[in-house]
Amino acid sequence: MPDPSQAPADPGAAVDESRLEELITEAQIVLPVELSALANRCASALGLKSALIHLVDLQQWLLVPLDESLEPLPVDASEAGWAYRTVSPRVTDEGDGLVIWVPLIDGAERLGVLAVRTATLDGSRMRRSRMLADLLAMVVTSKRAYSDWIAARTRTATMQLPAEMLRAFLPPRTIGSRQCVSTAVLEPAYDVGGDAFDHAVVKQVLHTMILDGMGHDLASGLTTSLAMAGARNARRSGADLPELVGSVDRALAQWLPDHFCTGVACRLDAATGELRWINCGHPPPLLIRGERVLDGALDSPPQPPIGLYLELAPAARQVHKTTLEPGDRVLLYTDGVIDARDANGVEFGLDRFTDFIIRASAAGQLPAEVLRLLIHAILDYQHNNLRDDATILLFEWHPQQP
Repeated sequence: MPDPSQAPADPGAAVDESRLEELITEAQIVLPVELSALANRCASALGLKSALIHLVDLQQWLLVPLDESLEPLPVDASEAGWAYRTVSPRVTDEGDGLVIWVPLIDGAERLGVLAVRTATLDGSRMRRSRMLADLLAMVVTSKRAYSDWIAARTRTATMQLPAEMLRAFLPPRTIGSRQCVSTAVLEPAYDVGGDAFDHAVVKQVLHTMILDGMGHDLASGLTTSLAMAGARNARRSGADLPELVGSVDRALAQWLPDHFCTGVACRLDAATGELRWINCGHPPPLLIRGERVLDGALDSPPQPPIGLYLELAPAARQVHKTTLEPGDRVLLYTDGVIDARDANGVEFGLDRFTDFIIRASAAGQLPAEVLRLLIHAILDYQHNNLRDDATILLFEWHPQQP
């Protein structure tokens, strides 16, 4: 099907610019529960029939409409899901008109899809649908940080207190720039224990971290939450990697002296591809180049877990360094990923884990979609009953060509 955005504009598809300006101003103060009505008014101002926001649920199984009278759509078996999975518009004929399923994206993170209804489709209407999706994605992002209603709408189960506390600290699932992207998943979604991830871009540098706290209770969640807060505090004060990990060591020693966590902290210079990392008693990161894992490429001598270092090793943390090649992917994970067992006690295992990543990537799946499929495969392997938290973080370097 030809790209409708390249078709000539229909002079009859008028845009009410004055009304649209009013609606953009209104979007700044609209209540989250009023977003469905706002989306429709914006669509009308753009010469479209209507627009309906669908947000993905916490586990990325469903696309949940903000209109509470409507049922969710499956991510894996719907036209809306196709648009979400591929981050590409999808057009369907509903008999009385067309529906354009447009991905809702905040930077690099997939929020859901926008269902835009229109009587006919041409280049101008497709472009306006994309513009509307971009606008509403920014509005949703600005509202969800403080909206319990949006959080509740995208949940399919009751969240336990440790998970609620920990998820309040987690960053968006996916972040990135033109040169790098980092994406992560964490299960079980509603009852996590001590696993956590963090990632942030500071100028040309991508910072990533994965953590696995001792135990599987509220205290383990407190440990990793404090570790994340310590890392962010150091990072925002300009600390380099050794100082950042040292700050977390001191924070745990001061505030939770009987607790510790394993983890890996990485620093990728997106301008040069230089990767530096510190491994604190955690499974080593994996380097995927092309369609294979480079065995041992990011292995390093063991160092004590975070929170125990000041007692066991008074010398400075050892920083390791390598230079990535364009297209390289680095995989961080907790042991709950490979230790997952089926009904016969057979582990999911490292080989199955890396083979899944490589096959899905070779099939052209985006990094965030690769991890969505992988974490669902791990859940299915254990019949949705994980014995331990399973957290995966994947980042890749793709520098811009001169």
